Amino acid sequence: MKALLRISRLVDAVNDRVGRIILWLILAAVLVSAVNAIVRKLFRVSSNAFLEVQWYLFAAVFMLGAGYTFLQNAHVRIDFVSAHLSARVRAWIDITGIVVFLTPFCWIMIDLSWPVFYNAWASGEMSQNAGGLIRWPVFALLPLGMGLLLVQGASELVKRIAFLKGLIPDPTGHAHGSHPDSEEIEQEIAALAKKESGGAH
Repeated sequence: MKALLRISRLVDAVNDRVGRIILWLILAAVLVSAVNAIVRKLFRVSSNAFLEVQWYLFAAVFMLGAGYTFLQNAHVRIDFVSAHLSARVRAWIDITGIVVFLTPFCWIMIDLSWPVFYNAWASGEMSQNAGGLIRWPVFALLPLGMGLLLVQGASELVKRIAFLKGLIPDPTGHAHGSHPDSEEIEQEIAALAKKESGGAH
């Protein structure tokens, strides 16, 4: 479990970093959208490339942010139901959801989207719009985003099991009536790993 928790902490750190980058992508999408609108209204000029950059950024925010959303426990829950369940029952529900639904879904999406990305990359597929962009970067977002969500699901699975074993606090933070702080959970995992490492000597 010590090794798995270390891997979980690494996955959490990767998705946390991706999430912080996504914040800048949101700003970039807003700025590109604003500039496109201003130029089109004032100068009657439009660029398919900039329009496609706008939705490339929009797609990146949603696809790459799935794993970060799971890390922050910000995905949709039926709170009025889960609030009345014990932390252990919620953990078992999460484990079931990750194993039965999330993992197969991610694998299927990766399996279906990878050939689309690869073919676009190998052929150098371009947008059919005049002045449009190359297509493989946006096609790559789906397998990449699903991959990040898949490994975050594995990380959450490890944390739920560790919680059921009494090794770490509730990862969802419901015991305190709020979402957990990811740094606090990382510190708990690091402390556990250090404790187990010390006990092995």
